[in-house]
This record gives sequence, structure tokens and C-alpha cells, in this order.
Amino acid sequence: MRKEECFYLGRIVTKYSFKGEVVIKLDTDEPELYKNMESVYVEFGTNLVPFFIEKSSLHKGNQLRVQFEDIYSEEEADSILKCGIYLPLDLLPKLSGDKFYYHEVIGFQVIDINFGYVGVIVHINDKAAQPLFEINKDEKEIFIPMIDNFIKKVDRIHKKIEVETPTGLIDLYLNS
Repeated sequence: MRKEECFYLGRIVTKYSFKGEVVIKLDTDEPELYKNMESVYVEFGTNLVPFFIEKSSLHKGNQLRVQFEDIYSEEEADSILKCGIYLPLDLLPKLSGDKFYYHEVIGFQVIDINFGYVGVIVHINDKAAQPLFEINKDEKEIFIPMIDNFIKKVDRIHKKIEVETPTGLIDLYLNS
């Protein structure tokens, strides 16, 4: 399985018992959706390796306590500590309305209610304090904060996002 075909679910953060159980911190608002998984992909360097789950249970909010097949000691659990956990994209719950996954809006056109056509989303920058749409327009980069108040409509059929940004924000990037 290639990383591009998967979504990041979380990270193995600690061992739970001397029998090889581990705790996965889930990157989701709905951890209960993932408590009965049969398997996950564990990231080793650039590779994703399938691991089968013997048992799992929710643990302290957005954490999942997991016993993997073939991991039955602390030493074996050490080998997967801090590894990322991934699942295939087709297992993502479908979103509707103005909610979206970052990967699904890459390539969408951005239309500002006041400015007009802004450009095409080429990347989502989620490393900043506020996630940003990275938009390409005529070889210039435009960054628009992904604030609920800015996002007015998500049109999946026509691959467009309608936004309303503060006056002058887009011009800042185009006139520099």
C-alpha cells in the first residue's frame, strides 16, 4: 500500500503493558469509528506494513489501546513505538456540506465572493498555527486561512470552494 492511497490515522505513543499492548493517539474527533478495526498500516521509514489487530479498546478520549498479532512483549512493542498509523482512503467516513478532508480539495478552484476567481488549491499547509489553502494563480502563491467564517460553500461536483476573505488579502499576494 502506498502512502498516497492512505490517510494518517494517528501515532503509536506508548506501551501499555508488558504483553506488547500499545496506545495509539488517534488524529480524529470520532475515535469510536476506529475501535473495531481488523488491521492498520504501520509506517516504517517510507514503507507501510500491514499489522493485524487481535483486540482493541478506546482509552482516554482519542486514544486506542491495541494488541497486535505477533507483538507480545515490551521489546517487540518498542520496535513500533512512535510509528505512524495509516488506513486506506476508502475507509474515511464520507463528509457532506462544507466539511472536507484536506486531501480531497487539492485541485479545487477557489472563488472569492468579492474578488472572483482566485486560483487552484495545490496544497494544504497544516504546519502553521492555522491551516492554510495554498493556491496557485499565474505562478504566484496565495495563502488563505481555512477559517469557517471564510469558507462559504464547498461544491464537490464542480470542484470549487467559495470563500469570502477580508478585502485586500488576495491583493497582498498578487501585488508583491
